[in-house]
Amino acid sequence: MGNLTGWHLLILLAVILLLFGAARLPALARSLGQSARVFRGEIKQMKAEDEPAQGTADASSGYPASGQQADRIPAAGETRTDEPGTQPRP
Repeated sequence: MGNLTGWHLLILLAVILLLFGAARLPALARSLGQSARVFRGEIKQMKAEDEPAQGTADASSGYPASGQQADRIPAAGETRTDEPGTQPRP
């Protein structure tokens, strides 16, 4: 059942010609080609929009962008002394 030979394809082509007619086939092929071209253009546009966003941090995520170091979070009991106005607790 899965073996399509040349005869099968020829019969299929004849049926398509009978259904759509020879005059409409070029218009259908042109329309299909334009649709494929638009689809490929949209895919390229989506990829171009995604590339710049990969290198920057999301403002709402709270995580640094790749290549940046996050501030060290003090462990329990430690205090930060590098900020102005903060002094270690006794």
